Amino acid sequence: MGLRVCLVTPFAWSRPHDVNEHVAGIADGLRALGHSVTVLAPSTRAADLIAGRRALLDGGSDEVIALGPAVPVSRRSRIGVPVGARANLTLALARGGYDVVHGFEPGLPSLSYLALRDSRALAVATFLSPERLGYPPGRAQRERLLGRIDALVATSEATAEAANQRLPGDYQVLSSGVDTELFRPGEKRRLVVVEWRPGERPLHRAVSRALRQLPDWELVLLRTKPLAGRPTVSRSLRGRARVRTLRDGPSRAALLNEAAIFVPAFDGLDRVRLEADAAGAAIASPTGVREQPELAAAEVMRLAEDEAYRERRGAKARTEAEGQSFAAVARELDEIYQGLTGRRRAERVADPLAGREWVVADLHLHTSWSHDCQIPVADLLDQAEAQGLGAIAVTDHNVFGGALEAAELARDRDLVVIPGEEVKTEDQGEVIGLFLTEEIPRGQSFGETVAAIRAQGGIVYLPHPFDRLHAIPEPATLHRHLAEVDVLEVYNARLLFEAYNDEALRFARKYDLAMGAGSDAHVLQGVGTGAMRMRAFEGPEDFLVSLRTAQVLRRPRSLLYLQSLKWAAQAKERVR
Repeated sequence: MGLRVCLVTPFAWSRPHDVNEHVAGIADGLRALGHSVTVLAPSTRAADLIAGRRALLDGGSDEVIALGPAVPVSRRSRIGVPVGARANLTLALARGGYDVVHGFEPGLPSLSYLALRDSRALAVATFLSPERLGYPPGRAQRERLLGRIDALVATSEATAEAANQRLPGDYQVLSSGVDTELFRPGEKRRLVVVEWRPGERPLHRAVSRALRQLPDWELVLLRTKPLAGRPTVSRSLRGRARVRTLRDGPSRAALLNEAAIFVPAFDGLDRVRLEADAAGAAIASPTGVREQPELAAAEVMRLAEDEAYRERRGAKARTEAEGQSFAAVARELDEIYQGLTGRRRAERVADPLAGREWVVADLHLHTSWSHDCQIPVADLLDQAEAQGLGAIAVTDHNVFGGALEAAELARDRDLVVIPGEEVKTEDQGEVIGLFLTEEIPRGQSFGETVAAIRAQGGIVYLPHPFDRLHAIPEPATLHRHLAEVDVLEVYNARLLFEAYNDEALRFARKYDLAMGAGSDAHVLQGVGTGAMRMRAFEGPEDFLVSLRTAQVLRRPRSLLYLQSLKWAAQAKERVR
C-alpha cells in the first residue's frame, strides 16, 4: 500500500551533509516501492525558497520543499527554526495529508523536532549521531516528544545506546545506507585513502611512515568537512601524496572506487566507511587501533604486500555493503511504516445500535472502598441518578468489593453499573478493567495486568494516560501493548492540566482508538463532570460498539473546589 511520507531534515538542502545524503537515498528507495515522498528542509539558496513557497501554495506535492532559510548555529551545521520556517512547516503538514512524518536528528532545535512534536500523523524519528542529542533540554519536553513518536530508529548501536539515555524506548538499528550503483569497485590503483581528522594526527603519521616503505603506492588524505584545518604532507611523500576535500557522495565516488585501501578516522563519518566498503576497498582498521595507531600502519603494509588478501577483504566489504543499500534500508523502513499503519483500528461505517436510546455514562468513579474516597456506594448511586446518568463504571483502587456492592444495590434501579477496578501496576501506572467478575491483584507488570483483565473477558480501559503528575505507562510500554488496549480515556475531569487530556485525544485520533471519559470523582459533587453520551448497551461487546459513535461530555466544575472537598472528607475520616 502506497503511503504519503514526509521526510524532515534539519540541515540545509543546498549544502552537502551526510544526513541529507541519507534522506535523499531512502527517499528514492521509498519512491521505488510506490510511496509518495516529500522532503522538507531548510535551504540557503533563494531559488529553493521561492520554489518551496510556490509548492506550499500549490498543495505541497513536490519531492523537495524548502521551508525557510537555514540559521547557522555552529561551525559544523546549519539548521533552520525561524518564525517563517515554522509557519511554512505548519502549512506543509496541514496540506500534505501525510500518513507518516519521519524526522531526522530531532535531538537538535530544528525543523525535525518541530515536525515530530506538532504533526498529527504517525511519527518516526531517526538518530544518526550520538553528538546531536542535546535538545530538548527539559525532561517534560522530552517526555512530550517521546509520547508523540511512534517508532525510534538509529543508524548504529552506539547511537541507539546514547539516544536511549535521553529518549528511552525500543530502538531499531538500520544502516545509514549507500548507493551501491554510484559506489562500486572500479579498476583499483595502488592508492591508500586516509580519512583525515585534525585531532587524529598519530594515525596519519603512522600511515605516512608506512607509505615511505611502499614507493609504488600513492596516498590521499581525505577531508569530508569544511574548515577542519589542512593536513601537512610529509616531504618524503611529496609527489605521491595529496589532500582532497570531498564533501558529498558523488565527488567521493571516483576516488573511492579506484582506491585499494581505505583507513577510516577514529571519529569519522560512518557514511564514508560504508562508501569505501561498497567501492570494494580493503579497510585497514584493526582492533585496538585507537589505542595503538601503529596497528593501522601494519595493516596497510600487509594489505599492500599481499594482493590476494587485499582482494579478499575488498570483495567481502563489497558483499556486506550490498545488503546495506538505500533500497534495502527503504524496504526496512517500509516494514516499519506498514506496521504502524496496521496499528490503527478499522473504522466502522454503520451503526448497528442506531435504534437504541442514548444514555450518559461516567466511566471512572470511586466509592468508599477506595483508600482515598469516602463516598458510600448507595450515595454514589443516588447522585448518579440525580445527575441524569444512565450508566456508571465503579473503578475503585485495587479492590473489587465496591463494584460488586454497587451492582447488587442497582438491581432494582434503571442505572446500569459496570463492575470495574483501577489496578496499580508494578511501575507503569494504572489500568482499569471493566466488566470484571473478580478482583485483580496490584503490583503486576503492565502486560500481566492487561492479560488478567482480558482473561476475565473484561475491557482494558487506560485512564489518564498522559497525566505526568501521576505514574503513567512509558511510551514504549504504551506502543508495545497498543493492540491490547480497548479504550483510551481522552477526558478525565480531575486532571490539573487540560493539555494532558488533549494529548490523550490526539493519540486516540491518531490510531482511531475507542475513546472514553469519566469524572474520576472522589466526592459526590464531581460525579458526572466527565462522561460519554452513548447508545444503550448490553455487555462488553455492545459497549465497545456503542463507543464508536459516542460523544465526550465535559461538565467542568472548579477542580480546586472538588479537591478541597476530597481533602476535607479525608481529614474528617482521620479525626473519627
